[in-house]
Amino acid sequence: MDGAAHFSKERVFRGFLVWFCFWGLLSLTCAGSLTVSRQNFEVQKHLKRLNKPAFKSIQSPDGDIIDCVHISKQPAFDHPFLKDHKIQMEPSYIPERLFDENKVSEKPKERVNPVTQLWHKYGVCSEGTIPVRRTKKEDVLRASSVKRYGKKKHRTVPQPRSADPDLINQSGHQHAITYVEGGKFYGAKATINVWEPKVQSPNEFSLSQLWILGGAFGQDLNSIEAGWQVSPDLYGDNNTRLFTYWTSDAYQATGCYNLLCSGFIQINSQIAMGASISPVSGFHNPQYDISITIWKDRNEGHWWMQFGDGYVLGYWPSFLFSYLADSASIVEWGGEVVNMEEDGHHTTTQMGSGQFPDEGFTKASYFRNIQVVDSSNNLREPKGLNTFTEKSNCYDVKVGKNDDWGHFFYFGGPGRNANL
Repeated sequence: MDGAAHFSKERVFRGFLVWFCFWGLLSLTCAGSLTVSRQNFEVQKHLKRLNKPAFKSIQSPDGDIIDCVHISKQPAFDHPFLKDHKIQMEPSYIPERLFDENKVSEKPKERVNPVTQLWHKYGVCSEGTIPVRRTKKEDVLRASSVKRYGKKKHRTVPQPRSADPDLINQSGHQHAITYVEGGKFYGAKATINVWEPKVQSPNEFSLSQLWILGGAFGQDLNSIEAGWQVSPDLYGDNNTRLFTYWTSDAYQATGCYNLLCSGFIQINSQIAMGASISPVSGFHNPQYDISITIWKDRNEGHWWMQFGDGYVLGYWPSFLFSYLADSASIVEWGGEVVNMEEDGHHTTTQMGSGQFPDEGFTKASYFRNIQVVDSSNNLREPKGLNTFTEKSNCYDVKVGKNDDWGHFFYFGGPGRNANL
């Protein structure tokens, strides 16, 4: 009897254990399903917020969809401070040019060509609308979270004055730049040739840009940035794309790429932020470059951006910033890559053309006609131009000056190479 009772208890215990395991597994499955369901809900809500109703949509050859959105319905106006904002359709002032951008060089071998965007092959947006690159579900899912989609990681600004090498190496960001500091700057301009550098892994990127900076390199850093980049994680491909970025708290909570959050107000119907640039420069082949100007409208206080000589793209309202509400204290031009390799290894992600500066024209990447905007709204040559790079045997910079290009520099490199 005792044996039978023991056997019966054991059967009950085993049955209870099976029941417990079954419901435990079911709970885990349900919890997993709820997590996935919650994520899908958050992604769809975010997509609805970003992708505004369009008058028409244009399919780009690279797979992008460009939506022509009414200017008053763009993502900027999701910002609570912009609900009643009256769009400024043109700046009060455009800085007076210092160089004739059409006179690139008297030497035939140094002539360069303008670029366009791939989506222009299949249409344009009409006046009163702006082109917005449609965000897809897979774009958001590549980010670490919905909240972090479209945002840079912390510590992405080169800190030439007081850089801590250990901190820089831990952050994974490496640069080759020129910069000016120690004054009040109201904007900057440069012309950059466009390449398609190879990026080793999807979570790395390579870019060439200018930085307009205010405040300390801490939690209150203000930054406005623009240039071209290759970022598989952000865009899902290796195309070279026009981009902008802004932050008022050192990339912590504010700001984003392009139009992926409320902030930048676009007025131009021809150029799409985040869209592919075409064509790009080739090794020993024709060179293609873009000109970018960012300046402060002293009347309204907004920071404006112009692409080339004919496209005033829009502006960052002054209230977005603290230090940049007045002026910038540092201006930087150059390249940046992310090195995600560990244990002393280095990425093969290229900066610029992937060639060192000494290679020169048609081989190396360059910035030419570097200028700053002064308090009188005039473009002038920068004084006291400095250079900075963390790893010159991976990425380097070399400055020069001549009558055609004014202040210029070649920069870039291959990343991991035989010199390491």
